[in-house]
Amino acid sequence: MKRRLLLLSLLGAPLAAQAGAQVEEPLADSIRSALGAAIAQSAPPRPRFEADQLEARMAYLRWLAAMSERLKKRKTETQIRIEFLETVWYEAKRAGLEPSLVLGLIQVESGFRKYAISVAGARGYMQVMPFWTRVIGDGDASRLFHMQTNLRFGCVILRHYLDVERGNLALALGRYNGSRGRPEYPNAVFGARRQWLLPGEM
Repeated sequence: MKRRLLLLSLLGAPLAAQAGAQVEEPLADSIRSALGAAIAQSAPPRPRFEADQLEARMAYLRWLAAMSERLKKRKTETQIRIEFLETVWYEAKRAGLEPSLVLGLIQVESGFRKYAISVAGARGYMQVMPFWTRVIGDGDASRLFHMQTNLRFGCVILRHYLDVERGNLALALGRYNGSRGRPEYPNAVFGARRQWLLPGEM
């Protein structure tokens, strides 16, 4: 199973939605409030750079061009593809995550399918469980099919799990998938992530 997941993710083959076993855990009020605030903050998904950030802007544009080319087979419409990548980059950076990691997770979780649903009911690109909309959102699980909402929830939740696991990414990914302590899922995400790295990144 482990080898099949890794092979399919490396080949870019669409996988069945992988999430769905996230466990609803009790959250301290302070954590619930912080996560709720992180979800609620409204901001435009298009990254913005100040006049003195020319180098950062150029690096971002190089990333966007490279990722757009790689994603072309999965998302053929240019505008939709660019909006998706802009939002991935924005929400990943906002949560302190690497965009390559988020893209790898999306590839394994949903195969880049906006309306993917797991057998347990997890939804969208990042396969967010509906209980999260009740715990830290407004309770409307249908919004998990909205691109930015789904990516924001997914990135905030993964950041939360990474904090809970004190920076251990394998354990955080396992918790995200509901398979903490087993290597198959983290290894599949790490394998998929390599496809979304720029040359020289590791």
